[in-house]
Amino acid sequence: MSTPDNWQKSSFSGSGDGNACVEIAATPTTLRLRESDDPTTVLTTTPTPLAQLLCGIRSGALAMPLT
Repeated sequence: MSTPDNWQKSSFSGSGDGNACVEIAATPTTLRLRESDDPTTVLTTTPTPLAQLLCGIRSGALAMPLT
């Protein structure tokens, strides 16, 4: 498996060190995501499922109902 070299920080995370943030890195076949406060846990996916997840989040289709 290829290991990504360049993790990119989310622009929503702020500019200082110590901010909890989501980071993403790409290999030729996958996208890898991690949270900065637990960088050893990495989620691996491909562009299509990630795009579908983001679309669902943006549209509100994945919103939890209030009880």
